Amino acid sequence: MTDIIRLLPDSVANQIAAGEVVQRPASAVKELLENTIDAGSTDIKLIVKESGKLLIQVIDNGCGMSERDARMCFERHATSKIEKADDLLAIRTLGFRGEALASIASIAQVELKSKRHEDEIGTCIQVEGTEFKGQFPVNCQNGTSVSVKNLFFNVPARRNFLKSNTLELKYIIEEFVRVALVNPAISFTFHHQDKLLFQLPPGNLKQRIINLYGSSYGQRLIPVEQQTALVNISGFLGKPEFAKKTRGEQYFFTNGRFMKSPYLHHAVENAFKELIPDDSIPSYFIYMEVDPQTIDVNIHPTKTEINFQDIKSIYAILHAAVKQSIGKFNISPTLDFEVEQSMTFPPFNENQPVKQPTITINPHYNPFEKRTEPQSRFTFSPSQSQSVRGWNDLYAIIPPFSEKGESDPPLETQVVSHDLLADEAFADRQGSFQVNNSFITTHTKAGITIIDQQLAHERILYERILYQDSQYDKSGQRQLIPQTITLSPDNAQFFMEWKEYFTELGFEINDFGKGSFVIQAIPGNIDTANIGSFIESVLESLKSPGRDSKLAQGQLLAKAMAKKLSVKRGKRLHKEELETIIKDLFACNMPEISPDGKPTMVMLTFEELNRKFKI
Repeated sequence: MTDIIRLLPDSVANQIAAGEVVQRPASAVKELLENTIDAGSTDIKLIVKESGKLLIQVIDNGCGMSERDARMCFERHATSKIEKADDLLAIRTLGFRGEALASIASIAQVELKSKRHEDEIGTCIQVEGTEFKGQFPVNCQNGTSVSVKNLFFNVPARRNFLKSNTLELKYIIEEFVRVALVNPAISFTFHHQDKLLFQLPPGNLKQRIINLYGSSYGQRLIPVEQQTALVNISGFLGKPEFAKKTRGEQYFFTNGRFMKSPYLHHAVENAFKELIPDDSIPSYFIYMEVDPQTIDVNIHPTKTEINFQDIKSIYAILHAAVKQSIGKFNISPTLDFEVEQSMTFPPFNENQPVKQPTITINPHYNPFEKRTEPQSRFTFSPSQSQSVRGWNDLYAIIPPFSEKGESDPPLETQVVSHDLLADEAFADRQGSFQVNNSFITTHTKAGITIIDQQLAHERILYERILYQDSQYDKSGQRQLIPQTITLSPDNAQFFMEWKEYFTELGFEINDFGKGSFVIQAIPGNIDTANIGSFIESVLESLKSPGRDSKLAQGQLLAKAMAKKLSVKRGKRLHKEELETIIKDLFACNMPEISPDGKPTMVMLTFEELNRKFKI
């Protein structure tokens, strides 16, 4: 029997490595930018066309490469960073495995031009799909220029799995921002389709954040700093009042390398507890310096995860540093335990006459006298009940997403006593009532129906938005004072992908640059006070469509909007509001299920009740 185990050809091995290192154009951008940082560059230019599918070019003024090094850098595991195994325990550079250029060249057409400062002429290398095409001298500037053309040209299956140009550009911006944030002393420019997206001059960290996110961030940030024997922490936190509904402004860097750490994120989030709403996320730009021998940066192909020897101690130090920063800048509420507030009196005015305390009583008060029930906070006539059937009319009685407490509903819908339920006349008059401020109970000739008020309302709004019938106010309300929202660079790019769908639903939103958008008009059914928070919440939902990823974008947007606008469980409703939800739900095309596919109601027939009670 012949031997069956063999070594893979370099071309195949490179493509396997490329599957780990280069998952999309943004992966190639990350690797190339990190190489320029390691080369000691002070000025870096990124040029992208067709969101990296057609061209990715990175130009730097770093140390450059000799003729031999320019050729060797395309070999697998060829690196200037590692000489012996022990070096892996003290890594300070970003690129060290020597597989980035080899992997990229195996799935693209690559041209490299490089020249050292001491050389008179540079070197040009051309590689196409692991096949060496040529090497020749070239007149070029000091540093290195790498052009990656037609990514995945020889792996069409991988190319077909790429997302839209807008989404792929969002991922590239995300990688660019991570590199720019950790290297504020380096100048960066970023062009896409010959349009300048970013021009970042060298400066300090706060200046870099402001240049990326806008001048308003100058007033939004507070510094955080803590030095210990285990870890040195520095950076900035966003003030609690500027916490956002969407992710995107949460950054950890360790020894100059971006990393993801849900565990350490919890340390920061917990420090902001009770200062921000539960569904909001604090912004932070946190930099940590540790002994390289206490971490392992080689546990993930993309090198975005790091193992710490003593992660629990770092968690505690980070949490304490954030809490200290919040307290130092008087952001968290404080109590003065030195003064007993109940014993504090205003100063006495000697010219003011002293009056003896008095009380007032009503001698005619009769506690057993029958009183009139409090009136509802709005009027609702039977004629109105017949006409209310759309989103527009529904929100005349149910505010879209008000967080403020409402006045108690009429007594008859607050409490339903056992005696009242036993009274047939009351049951006929009641019709429906709310249970646990979450469910609507009503009865028909067939039995009892229990409706989930939130899921039912989501179904109603979903169909109103999706089908845009005559009840949906798409005309839009012009804002007397247009509102402005500011998104992180990657979220801004993501929003651009959805902007036309927002426009179709009655929004008028203009791009103001640097992640800022001016909202000129909104649909007539949406509360204008919270429009910025509303849009951020919808974007966060759209980022994770889950099993609904096969739905059309219009359907996804309608579903996300309906979820955010719907009446939530725990909200006490008035009698008329209950009846309106019931009527509008049964007018829907699919009243039985919510947009998420969950049941909106449970029906219990009288026959089932008879069986339960063994009647």
